[in-house]
Amino acid sequence: MVGLKPSEVPPTTAVKFLGAGTAACFADLFTFPLDTAKVRLQIQGENQAAQAARNVRYHGVLGTILTMVRMEGLRSLYNGLVAGLHRQMSFASIRIGLYDSVKQFYTPKGSDHSSVTTRILAGCTTGAMAVTCAQPTDVVKVRFQASIHLGPGCDRKYSGTMDAYRTIAKEEGVRGLWKGTLPNVTRNAIVNCAEMVTYDIIKEKLLDYHLLTDNFPCHFVSAFGAGFCATVVASPVDVVKTRYMNSLPGWYHNPLDCMLKMVAQEGPTAFYKGFTPSFLRLGSWNVIMFVSYEQLKRALMKVQILRESPF
Repeated sequence: MVGLKPSEVPPTTAVKFLGAGTAACFADLFTFPLDTAKVRLQIQGENQAAQAARNVRYHGVLGTILTMVRMEGLRSLYNGLVAGLHRQMSFASIRIGLYDSVKQFYTPKGSDHSSVTTRILAGCTTGAMAVTCAQPTDVVKVRFQASIHLGPGCDRKYSGTMDAYRTIAKEEGVRGLWKGTLPNVTRNAIVNCAEMVTYDIIKEKLLDYHLLTDNFPCHFVSAFGAGFCATVVASPVDVVKTRYMNSLPGWYHNPLDCMLKMVAQEGPTAFYKGFTPSFLRLGSWNVIMFVSYEQLKRALMKVQILRESPF
């Protein structure tokens, strides 16, 4: 057995909620530079004049990271990290922590197993709920990641994360904090289904066929498969979401207009800009998050049982 042994008592909803948010923050700390590189690659070509003025051009994941470090410093890879952690504590806690509870809610009474349809419905529900709550944090995160700072003389639009929330609400209205909610709901419904349902099914089959036991190798394989599936199906929506949330007021009329302009100006391959960092990020993020999540659930349950024990 690798890691903590599963608890005899099933994890409570509160344990799953807290464990999911904490594990997601842990995963973000390791994979945030890849996410930032993905955002820079996705918006490349959107505002060519501004990028040309700065002589900034990105080529591939490693090239993007090296260019950012050379021109903006190492800290640029973590622009928006605070907002990213805000996002995970509110976002992952709901979409991952409440998945099992919602899945059980949709499962017919008397049924031993949840169908694929039920799991997909649960994934869509928790994904949409999470976006509704966490959208402002995502908008601020993307704004920080997309901003280019080429030295101390370069003006910064936001002095910090809380200032960004205030400034966006002041300049664009409260609706500005929920900019891109529709493409983000679509993206995260897809991502959540791909991640949670794929992880759920792969893990279940590995255990049912006794290929692996409920420990680290099983969680690793299941998480890697979930990350790959999520990247393939979600990349087009993710690019549209990133560009729309980062755009200036009036740049695009709506997400559909953003999508049509992308196809007209850059072709359909624009939908998969940043695919490699997306996969590297989602794949590694899923592995770190799910492995941490499984261990945190067990650790938190042990703490809870010890607290409730009379001896």
